[in-house]
This record gives sequence, structure tokens and C-alpha cells, in this order.
Amino acid sequence: MTRQFATRLSGLLAGVLMTAMAQAGPTPATKSQHAVIEQGAKDYLLSVLAHEDDGTDIQVEMVSIDERIAIPECPQGFQYHADGASLGQSYISVRASCRANDWYLFTSAHINRTRKVVVTAGMLSPGTLLTSENLKTADIDVNRLRHTAYTDLEQLVGARMKRRVRDSQPVQSNMLCFVCKGDRITISANMAGMQVKTAGIAQQDGVVGDTIQVINASSQKTIVAQVANAQEVVVSL
Repeated sequence: MTRQFATRLSGLLAGVLMTAMAQAGPTPATKSQHAVIEQGAKDYLLSVLAHEDDGTDIQVEMVSIDERIAIPECPQGFQYHADGASLGQSYISVRASCRANDWYLFTSAHINRTRKVVVTAGMLSPGTLLTSENLKTADIDVNRLRHTAYTDLEQLVGARMKRRVRDSQPVQSNMLCFVCKGDRITISANMAGMQVKTAGIAQQDGVVGDTIQVINASSQKTIVAQVANAQEVVVSL
């Protein structure tokens, strides 16, 4: 009698357990609220920073939210906002909020901005003539670009370095001159529909687009001209 009772009790318990497991079903793999906010804040930042269309590549790395912070459900979805004045910084604070229950928290992200620019392919000494052999392109953190950088390698061919530069350094306008002080160059001017050219001597360093002083070799007068390339300056009449 005791053995029969134990057998029936064991079968009953097994049936109850199987029924409970069947009702519970498999546990769904839900995304935590922390991960939801981190992803939402990242997508928000990528969206508001998308206007930086000057060839800059933007990477957003979210700082993990402390798992001990309790985050409520937000059926209508979280809203995100960052101060516009902070969008140019490397670290940005984002406010995540839920209108349904007046809940909010601040999370933060590290913004990495890089741009593909021309860099040196080896150590270059002062006076080195730039060629396609001693230049290359690389992705550089924009915080390292204090002066005008160049994206077109061919645009720099023919310029010269003004100082010693290490390997893989961004080539910037303050490092070089297309026309260097003391160079003999051609002065071009348009007069009455005709182009007049004469020889001159540069009195200042300049990159393409700069306005520099040049001595006319014939008249010995000093004039102001715009650098057109490594061999020529243009006078506006």
C-alpha cells in the first residue's frame, strides 16, 4: 500500500511539473532596457552628427550604463536629446527620457572623428620636393589637424617641405610652400585681353591661393600676386 501511494505521488508531481513547464514555454531572449537606451542614444547621435559631410567619418562609442540603475518600461519609446553646443566635442552627454512616467537619465558617448588626408610616406627633411612616392593617404583623427589638410595627393606634388616631418604625419599648409621665398617664378597678368608674363622673385612663402609679395625682375618693383602653382603667380589688374 505504501509503495503504491509513493508511486502515485511521484507520477502526480511529475505531471504537475511537466504541465507548469509547458505553460511557461521557452524564455524569450529580450533586449535589456540598458541596451535599448544605449542603442537609441547611439542612433540619435549618428543622426544629428550626419550633417558633418566634409569627408569626416564618425564613430560613436557609448559608455555602458550602470546595470544597477533601474530603468522602467516605456511603451511609447524613449526620447533623446543632446545640447547642440556639445555636438562638436569628443564626449557628448545624451538625455534619455520617457514622457509616460517623467523618468530620465543621462548617458554619454565618445565620438571619434577621422578624415582621409594626405600624410608623409617616410621622414621628410626641409626642402624635400613632394612627389607621389613620398606621400600617401591615411585616416587621421581630426583633432590632429590644426591647419588646412589635403585630401588630394596629386594636389601637393611639386610643393616643398619647410621643416622636418616624421613618417605618417598629416601634410598641412603650415608645413610647406608651393612658392618659397627666393624662388624665381613666372608672373602672369591679363591686360586688354592679352596674357603678359615676366620673371619675378618671391619675397614670401606661399601655398596655392595665398597672396604674397613678389619682385618684378625687370622693373625691380614689388607687387602683390596670388600663388597659382609651384612655378607661377597671378597678378590681378
